[in-house]
Amino acid sequence: MNIHEYQAKALLRSYGAPVSEGRVVMRAEEAKTAAGQMDGPLWVVKAQIHAGGRGKGTFKEADAGEQGGVRLTKSVAEAADEAAKMLGRTLVTKQTGPAGKQVNRIYIEDGAGIQAELYLALLVDRQTSRVSFVCSTEGGMDIEEVAHSTPEKILSFSVDPATGYQGFHGRRIAFELGLEGRQIKQCVALMGTLYKLFVEKDVEMLEINPLIVTDEGDLKCLDAKMGFDSNAIYRHADIAALRDETEEDAKELAASKFDLNYISLDGEIGCMVNGAGLAMATMDIIKLYGSSPANFLDVGGGATKEKVTEAFKIITSDPNVKGILVNIFGGIMRCDVIAEGVVAAVKEVGLKVPLVVRLEGTNVEQGKEIINGSGLGVIAADNLSDAANKIVAAVKG
Repeated sequence: MNIHEYQAKALLRSYGAPVSEGRVVMRAEEAKTAAGQMDGPLWVVKAQIHAGGRGKGTFKEADAGEQGGVRLTKSVAEAADEAAKMLGRTLVTKQTGPAGKQVNRIYIEDGAGIQAELYLALLVDRQTSRVSFVCSTEGGMDIEEVAHSTPEKILSFSVDPATGYQGFHGRRIAFELGLEGRQIKQCVALMGTLYKLFVEKDVEMLEINPLIVTDEGDLKCLDAKMGFDSNAIYRHADIAALRDETEEDAKELAASKFDLNYISLDGEIGCMVNGAGLAMATMDIIKLYGSSPANFLDVGGGATKEKVTEAFKIITSDPNVKGILVNIFGGIMRCDVIAEGVVAAVKEVGLKVPLVVRLEGTNVEQGKEIINGSGLGVIAADNLSDAANKIVAAVKG
């Protein structure tokens, strides 16, 4: 689960990390009051969406020469005017794709004098199952290019969970970033604060880009991106309350309410499978036979008829889907339950694209009887290879 920058900074502030003062605005008429509550002389106006690259983003139907989603202003009136211009418009960045995201919230923040822009992140290293620090002297909007062209400028190391964060970790980062004097002490303290937040709140990724050295020579978190382990959200009611459903894919949101594991993709064949491994194999074999999957959808081992029906509705709501492959191996999940769900869903929403069903396992004969006796024109398959071949052929044909 991701949160907005202003929410991430509120969390950082609650742990004692240095961040600028700011106000969130959701209506244009609130902007002038919010900006007036800060001293200036600079106000930074930031569009709040769940995507990076806002500074270099562009608004749809933007005026010639108009700035991106992060704008520096020099008066309360100018800050309010820029906030009003961004609210309700669609911001397109490298991470949003061409569709972009509508800006429903603006964060107005005190400006800061900058001596240096640095990069810092904490993330879960999947290879070591440890929390890792990542840092670089090349902070700012082009960190992706740094990672691609000059990876030697990026330091990454993991923390042993048996010892946890220690002062030498912070000093290693401080020396890598070229900090000196009191900045080293600030870095050691800040890294400890961020590690504590990361572990206590079950964070998956925390990115500070840029981490700046101010004109006064102090460290400050100028931007913040934070994502949490969705499987651990039940332990953190305060984090769950920060969820902004308007930032999520509508199909993925609907799937989460029925405990379905769904991820939208850009292919043309919708998939409904039980088990993550089988789902990945199904997606791979669709690619092998010359097409591409429109989604990852795992109905799980204990799916009910109602869940299967909802899964089918979600797949068919995607306008890019030109065919559907249902691939079920019935272990805990019974094939007859899947078959009943598929038949019920097709009767409810209709079937406008080819549908191939491959069933195997518990109650497979009953499942096949239900499918074959439905009169729905479903294409039966004997195995995974046969199923992929038939659905790709039906879509291409």
